[in-house]
Amino acid sequence: MMIRELKSKEERKFDIIVAAIKLFSRDGFYATRVPDIAKAVGMSAGNIYNYFSSKEDVAKCAIRYCSNVLAKRLRAINEMPVSTKKKIELFVNGYFEEVEKFPELIEFFLRIYLANREIFSKECDNGYECAAEFVEEVQKLLDRGVEEGELEEENFHIAFSMLMGPLGCFAFMRGENVLEKPVGCYASEIAKNIYLALCKSERRDH
Repeated sequence: MMIRELKSKEERKFDIIVAAIKLFSRDGFYATRVPDIAKAVGMSAGNIYNYFSSKEDVAKCAIRYCSNVLAKRLRAINEMPVSTKKKIELFVNGYFEEVEKFPELIEFFLRIYLANREIFSKECDNGYECAAEFVEEVQKLLDRGVEEGELEEENFHIAFSMLMGPLGCFAFMRGENVLEKPVGCYASEIAKNIYLALCKSERRDH
């Protein structure tokens, strides 16, 4: 009890977000109730409203947390003095490390954020804005690759889907237990194929 009382408000908010991600991922957004989240963190349902205005607000903060975890990884990679090809490889490996470490985080993104657009479109200026920090880092990665002559200049949304589509697909297959090997074992080949899909045409022949 003393440990709980010593936690700051931000620490308690973090506990609530992590518990909510796990519950949303397991039970879905609509089936998860505020009392369920409260029970998971050992507080009353009424006390949750001292930290969040609604269940939708918890979900919005949860997707921002998920986005920021990935953004932090990619930001560090973007600052490295290495090729875009190497950055993609490092990010793919880092993404799958997060999948293994906190699978509910990626499950939440795939099953809740993408499947319940009405929640995030209402709670944010638009659904994309909830993941803005990560999207900005992807933009930097792609822009730098174009500037340095490694990547073909593409419509951003197409390029974004080329990068994130395979990662989301393999995270989903991991969650469904259909992969023959741990998901990280596929990282090198996936990174290679993402790079080939994005790189300048003359590089694809080498």
